[in-house]
Amino acid sequence: MRLRKQLLTRNDCYQAKRVIRPQGVMVHSTGANNPKVSRYVPGDEILGFNANGNHWDRPGLDKCVHAFIGVFADGGIGTVQTLPWNARGWHAGTGSNGSANNTHISFEICEDSLTDPTYFRKTYQEAVELTAYLCRKYQLNPLADGAVLCHAEGHQRGIASDHHDVLHWWPAFHRSMDDFRADVARTLQGEEGEVDLTEAQVRQLLQEELAKREAERARESAPDWAKELYDQAVAQGITDGSRPMAAATRLEAALMVRAALDRLKP
Repeated sequence: MRLRKQLLTRNDCYQAKRVIRPQGVMVHSTGANNPKVSRYVPGDEILGFNANGNHWDRPGLDKCVHAFIGVFADGGIGTVQTLPWNARGWHAGTGSNGSANNTHISFEICEDSLTDPTYFRKTYQEAVELTAYLCRKYQLNPLADGAVLCHAEGHQRGIASDHHDVLHWWPAFHRSMDDFRADVARTLQGEEGEVDLTEAQVRQLLQEELAKREAERARESAPDWAKELYDQAVAQGITDGSRPMAAATRLEAALMVRAALDRLKP
């Protein structure tokens, strides 16, 4: 990752000086064919300069993100941080369930023509490394439900306005947000000095994490007497807590009965 800081201190969002406790990262893309980060920041000799005065470091704008990924002055790809990481950004808008502005760090990937595989690959890798950096900094699990989202996924969850980024771009290069989360998790695993996880292993961890979250939600919605029995069943190994989540199949019922009978053996 190539990280440089140029905070947008004149932007109204920065001036509001509201802060959040980061609970996730939201990925955006700019929706305009201009891959240079200097389109969005005043710039310097490293970032390149904005000669048109249409950058985001000015009052009167109703938008601001924490960073941009795109082309620097030398033609290389990098990240420019534009808000403190714990500032409340103006990036997600509002959905039916609230706003990711209150929970998520945001960054924009500067779009090009959306047809260049080299530009896609380089910006995608920079986004992976930036997200891994933020997950490490704020102790976020990229595989946890809702921790790493794109704007389109945020809208699906009711915490962002109706935008399609980045699902209008990445699938053309055979990358999904699940792939992205898996790559972030692999990057974190490698940084910790351990053996990198395979894609299949990361996907298995993702499935296990989602099953765990679903089980937690089911337990919370159950009456108190059911919670007690549920906890006993998990403690005794009758169920792993993730299945069954609705009506049990014959096999699941048989396995739970078998496990319970085994517990009765002297």
